[in-house]
Amino acid sequence: MAKEQISDYEQQRQANIAERDALIKQLALDAASAAFQPKPVGRPAGRPPVNGNKAHKKTVVKRVKEEVLPRRTSSRLAGLTADSEVAKRKAEDEYEAVQQAARAKRQRVSGNLDLTDIVVAGKGWDKSENYLVDVFSRGAKPYERTFGDSEVKETSDKELRALREKMSGLELYEGFEPNRIKITPERIYSLGFHPEPSKALVFAGDKLGNLGIFDASQTTNPAPKTEPIKAEDLDPEFDDDDLPTPAITSFHLHTRTIAAFQFSPLNASHLYTASYDSSLRLLDLTKSTSSEVYGPSDSEADEPLSGIEVDPLSPHVLYFSRLDGFVGRHDTRAPTSSATDVYQLSEKKIGGFSIHPQYPHFLATASLDRFMRVWDLRKMKGKGDTRAPVCVGEHLSRLSVSHAAFNAVGQVATASYDDTVKIHSFEGMGGWKAGHTVEEAAMEPSAIVRHNNQTGRWVTILRAQWQAQPSDSVQRFCIGNMNRFVDLYTAKGEQLAQLGGDGITAVPAVAQFHPTNDWVAGGTASGKLCLWM
Repeated sequence: MAKEQISDYEQQRQANIAERDALIKQLALDAASAAFQPKPVGRPAGRPPVNGNKAHKKTVVKRVKEEVLPRRTSSRLAGLTADSEVAKRKAEDEYEAVQQAARAKRQRVSGNLDLTDIVVAGKGWDKSENYLVDVFSRGAKPYERTFGDSEVKETSDKELRALREKMSGLELYEGFEPNRIKITPERIYSLGFHPEPSKALVFAGDKLGNLGIFDASQTTNPAPKTEPIKAEDLDPEFDDDDLPTPAITSFHLHTRTIAAFQFSPLNASHLYTASYDSSLRLLDLTKSTSSEVYGPSDSEADEPLSGIEVDPLSPHVLYFSRLDGFVGRHDTRAPTSSATDVYQLSEKKIGGFSIHPQYPHFLATASLDRFMRVWDLRKMKGKGDTRAPVCVGEHLSRLSVSHAAFNAVGQVATASYDDTVKIHSFEGMGGWKAGHTVEEAAMEPSAIVRHNNQTGRWVTILRAQWQAQPSDSVQRFCIGNMNRFVDLYTAKGEQLAQLGGDGITAVPAVAQFHPTNDWVAGGTASGKLCLWM
């Protein structure tokens, strides 16, 4: 019988069956070989895996804090018999002393403490330089007096009492209320009287370069002093603009702040002004002209000027200070190329300076670096840009010094942000040779007056200003008071008066004496004028 022909389908089916049987046999062999492998050694019960998720935590052993006792000492080395009563008593005494000292350190102190005795580190404490008092009491307290009639009456010195009564008797100008005498449009930075003694002419320079002039001889008809007017009696349609206004003349001399001005000692109709616009100008009151007498050669240079002084012996020579620490000497007669000498006297701002009225070769400066320095212009040191006068002496304050002013007898008054006004007295300056130096002790102030000088941003810096030629030869100066007064002091630091009055609504920060008369003017940040005569 012939062999049957197998179809393709049957051949494929038989091949699949053979392949499946071979795979089953191979799996059976693998299982049989695995049965003969040794079993792994297991972990003890309760032991965590080495690389498990949970970290092994060590048991923290708590340490018991033991009391530190005095170290035992050798009785044999101390020459004592072992177990003697003396050794036991000594050990007990030492232990008790240590315990008592420890208790004393922790025990509170209920009595009074003097800060001088409990300074731990830093500079030693000095009550006279207690800056903490200044920090907590420097705020202004409007209309709160610190000097008045009671202090005048309690004065035992007859001459001082008479002077206090005289200066305290100055009355606020009655022609117009202070808040109506707006002498300048903006904040007053500089103020002064014309030297004419028969008429009170007040000049003021403001922040925007305006110069205002007020004639105090003008009068109005003040209302008679009667009983206080009741609120129901007031006219509801009354307007303050209906009140008479003072006649004030104003000129726009500079493009920026008029920081200072001074009349020429040779010609009272000549007024020199110094400005932040880097220029000095001469205002001729008779010719009604204003001309520039000094300015940087580069018209775009920014060298703000902070002060000006006219040489009393050579009125054609002008001294000026700059905010960048330079002081200049300008001769109005010399050609422009050689008319000016400039010296760097400080690395920081010079806020104010002055020259000695009798010996103008001596110069005093006050600067932001906290120094008041006296210079001698007769002797120079250095060459080129480093050429500068010799420093006679210097005094360091705790904070920056705002101004330094010479009086007629050679005393220097400074106002500082450490809330002090200091008076430095230098004797025999006329006999000092060129290059003379003053010892540090001689630069110390002869008098220190506690005074709130924290003006802040919106009030002009307070400066102590001397009366140029007091009629009674008693040197005195005035300075603005943050409580809306003007304070008057002698060169010994004795207060003479505290000038105020009704209608003063701002701090008269810029204060000045008339050169010879006992007239005092004060200017405010709103451009208003206060005048006492």
